[in-house]
Parts: sequence; C-alpha cells; structure tokens
Amino acid sequence: MIRAASIHLPMWGAGLAAAFRLAGTAIRDRAALAPLLGTAAGQREVFAVLRAFWPNLRVGRKLVTAYDNTGTAVVTRRSEVTEVLDREADFAVVYEPKMRAITAGENFFLGMQDGVDYQRDTSSMRLAARRDDVARIVQPFAAEEAAAIVAVARGTLDVPAALTRRVPARLVARYFGLPYDSEETLIDQATRMFWYLFVDLKGEESVSAPALAAAAAARDWIDACIAARKANPSAQDDVLGRCLALQAAGVPGMDDRGIRNNLIGLVIGLVPTLSKAATQALSQLLDRPDALAMAQVAARAGDDARLAEIVFEALRFDPVNPVIYRRAVRDTEIARGTWRSLRIPKGTMVLAANLSAMFDSLAMEKPEAFRPGRPWGDYMLWGYGMHACFGGWINRAVVPAMLKPVLAKQGLRRAEGEAGRIDGRTPFPANMTVLFDD
Repeated sequence: MIRAASIHLPMWGAGLAAAFRLAGTAIRDRAALAPLLGTAAGQREVFAVLRAFWPNLRVGRKLVTAYDNTGTAVVTRRSEVTEVLDREADFAVVYEPKMRAITAGENFFLGMQDGVDYQRDTSSMRLAARRDDVARIVQPFAAEEAAAIVAVARGTLDVPAALTRRVPARLVARYFGLPYDSEETLIDQATRMFWYLFVDLKGEESVSAPALAAAAAARDWIDACIAARKANPSAQDDVLGRCLALQAAGVPGMDDRGIRNNLIGLVIGLVPTLSKAATQALSQLLDRPDALAMAQVAARAGDDARLAEIVFEALRFDPVNPVIYRRAVRDTEIARGTWRSLRIPKGTMVLAANLSAMFDSLAMEKPEAFRPGRPWGDYMLWGYGMHACFGGWINRAVVPAMLKPVLAKQGLRRAEGEAGRIDGRTPFPANMTVLFDD
C-alpha cells in the first residue's frame, strides 16, 4: 500500500493542483473558463483532475450527436485509452456513414472494422504508398518546397497560409499523382471534408453542406486524373501510377472507383493534418524559449533527427486531436479487475483521451517536463492501434521538414498581437504570422 501510494501521490497532487487552478479561474472570471477549456492547456488541466480521481467516467449525456449513441464515456489513463483503441471488436469506428457520403456510395478503410475489405484495401495501398518513399521522395520534396517558400518570405511568414498548407498540397500533385488547377481549392476541399468526417461532433448543416459539395468536386477531379493517366500513361513514379499497375495486374479493389475512393481518403488525411500539426508544434516552441533555442540549434546544424525529437515533443502539448472516439458495439467493461473498472453499455460513445494518455505519470517519466528524445511509443499524436493514421510515417518526416527552414532563421518570434497567435475561428489554423531577421 505504501508503494502504491508513493506511485500515485504525484498524480493526486497534480490533480489537486489542477482542480484549484480551474476553480480559481472560475472564481475570478467564470466567463473565462469556457475559452480555457477549448485550449490544449485547459484540457490538460481537466484531464489531470480526471486521471487522479475519476479516470474512467460515464455520463448519460450525448456529447457527440453527429452519430447515433446512447451516452458518453471518457477514459483518461493510458492503460484504458490503449485498451479501448486495441479492442476493435468491442469499440468500433463510427465514420462509415460519412465516408459513404464523401465517396457517394462506398466505404473507405478508415471507416471499416477489421475484415476482408479492410485488409484488402490497406494492403493494396501500402503497395502503392510505400514506407521507403518517405526518405526517397516525400521528405526531400517537402524540404525543398519549404526552403523555397521561406527563402522569399522576407522577414515575415504567415505559417499555415503560406507554408504548412501549401507543401502538403503540392505533395498531392507530386507524390499522389493528382495534378490540380487551384491550390487554394484543393486545400479548401480537403479541409472541409476532414472537418466533416472527424471534427464535427454535432452534425451541423453549416459543416456538412460545404463538405459534401467539396466531396462531389473532389470525386470529379480525381476521376478526371485517373482517366487522363490511363489515356496518357506516364513514367512518373507516384501513388496513382502504382494503383493503376495494381489494377492492370487484376488486384481486387483496384478498379477506377476503388482507386478514387482510396485516393480521396489519403488527400483528406494529408493536408489538414500536416498543416495543423506543424503550426501547433511551432506555436508551442514559440511559447518555450529554451525549447525554441534547442530546435533552432538543431535546424541550423542540419541535425534532422534531433529536430524531429524536439518538434514532436512540442506537439505532445497540443496534438492535432485531444481525443479519439469509438462506439461500443456490445455491453462490455474496461479496466476489469481494478477499482477503475467501468461498465460500458452498448451504443456508448467512448472518448479515448490521447492527450491525457501522453501526460499520464503512471506511464511516462516526468510528463509535465519538456523532454525531447522520449521513446516514440510514448506518443499518441495520430491515433493508436489498427486505425492509427495511415500516413504516420509521412507525418513524421514532413512536419519537421516544413518547420526546419523557419526554425533556422535568426530572431524568430511571433508577430505582435493576435496576428502572431493561431487564428482559432475554425478547428484548423488559418493564420499565425512569425517574424525573423532576413
């Protein structure tokens, strides 16, 4: 008991301290509490309280209304977060209806449970989008594009608008093999579809209507790219070309419609994810002078491995998403045999708090400290388990590659006022201007 208490004491202390800070904010200015809880810093405070005293919590209220469910459970300790995400047979992804709306009929593997179709499509796309492409094609291209953008910035750069949305969009043409007429249109379409699929938890018409219009246009665009490539075969080594080679070999699921659906899913996942991750990581570094200095030393020295460690440690404090949601497909239980055990009725929407899991002192050493070089397994930046981000290896290469030329600049700092902060009008950073000595 003494040993158990000594292990848990830091967690209890952190939970109490966070509770007092939240209570103090509410007492001083109740109106300030809601905006605080909309930030990663505020969410970390709430999760600290829950991890300590109510790590697994179920309420009757439906916090997610975009999908059918019977209530909500929140799990905050790493042990239960990974348990939920590992137990695919009990806790299912819910995206299928929206995936079918995006594709006008078929599902995409992000919306599938484990089965024949899921294994077929993911296996085929791993042959088309190969892991060794990252070092050979993706990272060099992203680094070159980012360097060119920063080189002409002349001392001021709107990071998402000028850099972190543009580089992924150009990867769509170069690596996926999907040329487009308008970079702005591609960025807008991918962002609206991602918002609709993964971020809109209320099912709002103001989100779904433009997203479905974007999806229709994206389907036409990718269909046209497929038709054009088949009519005029190219020697360019890209994902579309490999998909068509698989089609010619008679691989199941690689008909034109299947190729289009897989590619639209990859486009949706690429642009908004990379832009948001890079912008939020840089913002965290700008708030930490010592961490920023470390990152700048690594960037100027060309130490890409060290730079990546620093960037992803920064992203841990404000990841792309703070929770991953699943729906219970049957009555079940989590944390069985512990005091934290919780019965989960069928239909419950379970919010697995990956942000919280990355600050669990029972699973990580000194989680509140900024410590680059943590084992990669400590991070849950793009999901976990079977449905972890398909492009995770791309993310790991492109995010630091985009930020490297910015971080190498002398005198890097935020622009004054709101211009230097992330524009929070939507779930995706639209603007954040930095200044540097040109």
